[in-house]
Formats: sequence, structure tokens, C-alpha cells
Amino acid sequence: MQLAFAQCNNSTFVLLTVSLLTPCEKVGKRMKMHPTTPPLKASLIVVSDRIANGIKPDHAADKAVKLLEAAQIQVVYREIVREDEAAFTIALEARLQSGDDIIITLGGTGTRRGNVVPEVTARHIAARLHGLETQVLLKGLESSPKAGLCRGVIGVSQYGHPTTLVINSAGSRGAVGDTLGVVLPLVDDIVREC
Repeated sequence: MQLAFAQCNNSTFVLLTVSLLTPCEKVGKRMKMHPTTPPLKASLIVVSDRIANGIKPDHAADKAVKLLEAAQIQVVYREIVREDEAAFTIALEARLQSGDDIIITLGGTGTRRGNVVPEVTARHIAARLHGLETQVLLKGLESSPKAGLCRGVIGVSQYGHPTTLVINSAGSRGAVGDTLGVVLPLVDDIVREC
């Protein structure tokens, strides 16, 4: 926001200019809005045998897409894989290699056989964001005690920038809403140098 003063016929007027451009770059101690930065890119990996077999619709991923688009984050990839360590590892590594800013996994965070998403994710990140994981848990517990069963990991693929933010969410619409509701407001601080 900028203020400018103008004088006309012995009266002083204040002109207010507001810039709505995002994201930002540091200029000294002030933030300068940068209009040419491309939108962040996100991928979704759904880990579910029932969705892969067509038994259950993929409502959680649909909700994630809506929330990401509302945050002006471009969804560039969406995949469904079985609850299998090898299948998920291949999918996650491919998306990390693609250079996505954000990878969101849905499902595979419980205690059933094949629910190894947190373990695989932990092997592919440099730093866990335990504070965000705790915030997601607390938000989920406001709605359901089952939120405590999710073992989801949130972390970055490497220190510094560029990096990829990996977010594990349980596979329900409510879990996706809680997880992205906590994380999305902080995404620019995590993946961009502001």
C-alpha cells in the first residue's frame, strides 16, 4: 500500500494506491510485490485400493482440487495408486523429480496393511514440519477423535529454495479440509523465498 499527497486549490488530498499482486520478494526490510512469479504447481497422489478398484468415488481429491484452485495453486497432476509401498514410492519419486512445488497425498496414513505413506514420505524429505503436523491434528480433533489415527507427515524435500512441500492427509473430505486449511495459508512462506 502506498500513500501519496497532492495539493489542489489550497486543499490537500491523499491518494491511496493498493497493490494486490502476490507473491513477494524481499527488498531490504520491506516486501515488494512481484507480478511475474508463476503460480505454484501441485500434484495429488491418492493412495486407496477401493478408489483404484472403482468401488469408492474420489471425493477427497475433488475437494483438494477445489481448495487448491481457490488458493490460486495450479493442479498439474492427479494419480490414484494402490495401497502398496512400491507403487507409492514410484509415484512419489516421479513427482519429486518433476519439480512440483507441492505434493499432496491422500490416504494410506492409517494402520491397515499397505498404509505406509508416512514411512515412505519420511525417507524422501529433508525436514519434517512437526508444528504443522500438530496443528493439523488439533484441527482434526475438533471434528472427530478419529483424527488421532492419522499418521500423516508434512515436510520439505530439501533445505532452502527451491524445495517441494510434501503433505500427507487422510483420505476423507473432512481430513483434506482440515489439512489444507492449516497448511495452505503458509505455503508461500515454505516454498518461496519471501
